[in-house]
Amino acid sequence: MAEGFLPPHGGYASLLSYQKAEIVFDATVYFGDRFVDKRDRTRDQMIQAARSGKQNIIEGSQASGTSKEMEIKLTNVARASLEELLADYRDFLRGRKLEEWTRDHPYTERLRQLNRQPGANYETFRKGIEHPDPAICANVIIGLIKVTTYLLDQQLRKLERDFLEQGGLRERMTRARLNARNKPREDHS
Repeated sequence: MAEGFLPPHGGYASLLSYQKAEIVFDATVYFGDRFVDKRDRTRDQMIQAARSGKQNIIEGSQASGTSKEMEIKLTNVARASLEELLADYRDFLRGRKLEEWTRDHPYTERLRQLNRQPGANYETFRKGIEHPDPAICANVIIGLIKVTTYLLDQQLRKLERDFLEQGGLRERMTRARLNARNKPREDHS
């Protein structure tokens, strides 16, 4: 049997970037419902940016079987959407004269510890995400966004390396066809 040219694809749920993006989305819905006026257009934009971050990881993962270019583009769209969301959270803090945590803030260190836990999910961060103080809630989500964008940056670099090493669909199709053509045929006479 000839080796196929469609690589394994999908499997987005196992990507750490997706797992973090899902937490960011759920946290942003909670944050928007709690701290941003429902009539404020920013609320919907924040939720849509968080959703776009998550959904584009899914779509890129599914598209990867036939288009590495599309996978790279969609992963980058996810990254850009989360950067937009990060700016919205920073605007929220700045507009209310609240501080963004520095790298050496004690809560930032605690957030780093939680992010290192295998299988970390919304529940892992619930206390911070659902804290009554909007500054704590926003800063926890900002930390999660930063981790997610870092993971997406790493993912994009890996996708670039993989493309350079393995090529795209047409190159895989050509290699598979040449391999199939060059294999000796079994004679069934």
